[in-house]
Amino acid sequence: MMLLELLNEVVDIDTDIFLSLNRMHSPFFDYFMSTYSGKWIWIPMYAAIWYVMLRNFHWKVTLFCMVGLALVITIADQTGATLIRPYVERLRPSNLENPISDTDMVHIVNGRRGGRYGFPSCHAANTFGLAFFVWFLFRKRWLTVFMMGWALLTCYSRIYLGVHYPGDLIVGTLIGLLAAYIVYRLFLKVSGYKTMKKVPHIYAPILVGGLTIVGILIYSTVMIL
Repeated sequence: MMLLELLNEVVDIDTDIFLSLNRMHSPFFDYFMSTYSGKWIWIPMYAAIWYVMLRNFHWKVTLFCMVGLALVITIADQTGATLIRPYVERLRPSNLENPISDTDMVHIVNGRRGGRYGFPSCHAANTFGLAFFVWFLFRKRWLTVFMMGWALLTCYSRIYLGVHYPGDLIVGTLIGLLAAYIVYRLFLKVSGYKTMKKVPHIYAPILVGGLTIVGILIYSTVMIL
């Protein structure tokens, strides 16, 4: 009984935090967050990460890296979507069956409510899985800071858009970390890779990702004029 009461209290706190963050919105950030949260907008940054690998690693190591990244995303995504969500069945805050989805309580952007269940967040699992794997792989401060900031803002965008509670994102992040760590350890054994002290072109993902963010800012500004 005490455990049930504790879980209910945690859920209530999670909901309160969500509502506090979700209600802070504006037309500009409606455009910004919905675009930032998209999957395809970040393809240039992913390509820049691949470019750094190609310029620094033997082609076989690069191939192992790409397979590793694919495994991280697959494990993180499917752990949440296939193994956990169907059993936990926690409704997204935006879902019409959720009592808090009343339009006065939850801010929805462009009428997009996502799927039915949202625990854990696959966006958080995938983005942080990528960010942690890049951290383990390169061990470069500014690239790590940028990737973690990128993943963190992605998580916030999911709250802003009304499709995830903070708890969904925290658990998704932990899944991404675990997937990245397991795959990275496997990658080391298979490839024999050792961390490089100097990594030429390491700032390419930061440059491309930063330009993408600038582009989103410009787009969002134009759209509200």
